[in-house]
Amino acid sequence: MDVILFETVPNLGSQGSIVSVTPGYFRNYLSPRQLAVEATEANKRRLQEKLRRFERQAQEELHAAKTEAEKLEALTLTFRLKAGEDDRLFGSVTNAQIADELAKHGYQVDRHRIAIPEPIKGLGMYTVEVRVHHDVVGKVKVLVEKQETVS
Repeated sequence: MDVILFETVPNLGSQGSIVSVTPGYFRNYLSPRQLAVEATEANKRRLQEKLRRFERQAQEELHAAKTEAEKLEALTLTFRLKAGEDDRLFGSVTNAQIADELAKHGYQVDRHRIAIPEPIKGLGMYTVEVRVHHDVVGKVKVLVEKQETVS
C-alpha cells in the first residue's frame, strides 16, 4: 500500500515522500503515530498544495534574507577598545560583542550565527560573516580602533 509520510521516518523515507509499506505497518505504526496517511488522490492533491505553499514560503524567506544580507554588508561596526603600545588589544572582539552591536543597529542575530575567521586581537578593519539564512551569508565590516585614554 502507498502512503504519504508527514515526517521523515528512518530507513523508510523523508517528509512528503510517497512510499510503499505493508498494510500492517501502516495500521499499527505509522497511522497511530500520525506519521503518514494513505496515498489517495485527494491526499496527493493536498500534498501538492502543501508543497507549493512551502516552496512559496521558502522563496519569500530567501528573498527577505538576501535583502537583510545586503543591508548588513553596508554596515560597519566600530569598536573602541583599550590596546597596548604595539596596537594589540587587551582581550579580543568576540561574536557576542558583535551580536550586541548589531542589536544596537536593529538586527537581532544569534551569536552562534556569527563566524569570525580569525580572532580579532588587533586594531584594524576585519570582515565577519553573519549567517542570515541557511543559504545566505552577509558580510559585516568590523573596525577596531584604539580607545583614547584621558590623563
